[in-house]
Amino acid sequence: MPVLEASSYRPPMLLGNAHLQTVWPTLFRKVDGVDFERVRLATPDGDFLLLDWLRGPAPASALVILSHGLEGNSRRPYMTGMARALRAQGFDVLAWNFRGCGGELNSKSRYYHSGETGDLRTVITSAATGYDRVYLVGFSVGGNVTLRYLGEAPDRVDPRVVRALAFSVPCDLGASARQLARPANKIYLTNFMQSLRDKIRAKARRFPEAFALQKLEAARNFVDFDEAITAPMFGFAGVADYYAQASSRPVLPTIQIPTLLVNAKDDPFLTPECFPIAEATQSTAFHLEIPSHGGHVGFVGDYKPEVTGWYWSERRAVEWLADATPEEKKAPRGPTTGAARDSAL
Repeated sequence: MPVLEASSYRPPMLLGNAHLQTVWPTLFRKVDGVDFERVRLATPDGDFLLLDWLRGPAPASALVILSHGLEGNSRRPYMTGMARALRAQGFDVLAWNFRGCGGELNSKSRYYHSGETGDLRTVITSAATGYDRVYLVGFSVGGNVTLRYLGEAPDRVDPRVVRALAFSVPCDLGASARQLARPANKIYLTNFMQSLRDKIRAKARRFPEAFALQKLEAARNFVDFDEAITAPMFGFAGVADYYAQASSRPVLPTIQIPTLLVNAKDDPFLTPECFPIAEATQSTAFHLEIPSHGGHVGFVGDYKPEVTGWYWSERRAVEWLADATPEEKKAPRGPTTGAARDSAL
């Protein structure tokens, strides 16, 4: 498929700077009108996930599942903004929280990592019941998880999942980890590391044998953290093995459903390795769009978001989902009654 470097995104005046694009939504965007219904979903290993639903009074035929970024949650502006935009188009929306990210620590010592797809698979299997079709939208690490789900075992992708979209994805985790260790990105790395340390310290109070706290306190960047905590927790041979097995770029060629990755050229978190041009050029399903601006999960739509209510990323998502072909919209295999959907939750 062609690589779309001529993107329609144009940043507002004075917001063309990549770092401004990245921090602006967090600092200044407020999304009203999103009243999630929280549901607690049991996982096969005896833990739980916190799911936030946005549904209308009548069951919709299509569901969009949103996956947030590293140490994010369902209430981040990019999640609520996307949920509001998609609900306005008639979709039901499910914004799920990675383990320990929904305001409550999970029950097990295990939490999540940047390429772990088992929980997304659990969410899809449960939530898709009652829908004709399901779309996936992921942001940053949530986009990496989404792409890995689609490509690591394409024969196991739920048949109701027909189209996907991901924004600002570090599809080469090792390259992105090294990029975030650069001095220009110190503010982002400091915030991520503080959140991760606080979470691991809290979990270590319940599971002291599961975490090497001395190594945690010595970690200064993602490479250190993943070598000390993530790799041993999830059975990887080391940090290099983790990045190799968890990155989504190696599995992009095997994706079989129409999938769009949007990575801004000026994203401060990404390196050239995170722009899979060759994979998109050679694929019949995987598309790549590279706006010149947008920062990391930015794509700010207006100085005054309340005027339009939408950012460009939300408009792009609606466009991409609307482009689904009649064949994609045909009801696939699986239960399709609203009653069955509700009983599954």
